[in-house]
Amino acid sequence: MNKIRKGDEVIVTTGKDKGRRGTVLQVFPDARVLVEGINIAKKHQKANPNAGVAGGIIDQAMPIALSNVLVFNPKTKRGERVGIRVNDKGEKSRVFKSSGETVDI
Repeated sequence: MNKIRKGDEVIVTTGKDKGRRGTVLQVFPDARVLVEGINIAKKHQKANPNAGVAGGIIDQAMPIALSNVLVFNPKTKRGERVGIRVNDKGEKSRVFKSSGETVDI
């Protein structure tokens, strides 16, 4: 079970975007995540008239290491670590390590 999933709101802990929040768009198998509006890079795109793509310089979100983000806790208004808890029925759930509250609402 992954501790960070698509759709989670995360906060960046290191790098040029430290302190910024965004929503996870994609989780890659090599421990990286694509976060909306975070780690923006300039991409030089060649025009392709057949596909209807205009040329120029576009902004593109690039993946960031999974270790550089924390799940945002709306109650405490900060990023917190996440753990896995197994209940009596054997079902797993994600919980915040500081308070023990479930992440999934």
